[in-house]
Amino acid sequence: MSEEELAIFDILTKPEPKLTKTQEIEVKKLARELLAKLKKEKLVLDWRAKETAKAGVRQTIGEEFDAYLPEVYDRKLFEEKVQRTYQFVFERMGASTEHAVL
Repeated sequence: MSEEELAIFDILTKPEPKLTKTQEIEVKKLARELLAKLKKEKLVLDWRAKETAKAGVRQTIGEEFDAYLPEVYDRKLFEEKVQRTYQFVFERMGASTEHAVL
C-alpha cells in the first residue's frame, strides 16, 4: 500500500471498528480504489478553492464508503470516517495535486 492508502486505511480502522481479516482486505481495497478514483476524477487544479469541487470529493468519499464498507460501520461511525477521510484528502492531497499540475 502507498503512504496515502495506508493513511486512509488507518482512518477507517483506528481506533475502531474491529475487523475480520476478510474485512481488512476489503477496506484496503476500498482505500486503494477510492484514492485512484479521486485522483482520476475529482482532484483537479485548485479543487480546494471551489465549493462544487470540494462537495464532489466529499460526496465521492461518502458514496464509495456507503457501497463498500463492511456492515460493522454504524451510521455514526460511518459519518465520522467520511469526515476524517475528507479532512485527510483536503489537507494532504490538495497541495500535492496543485503543485503536480502547475
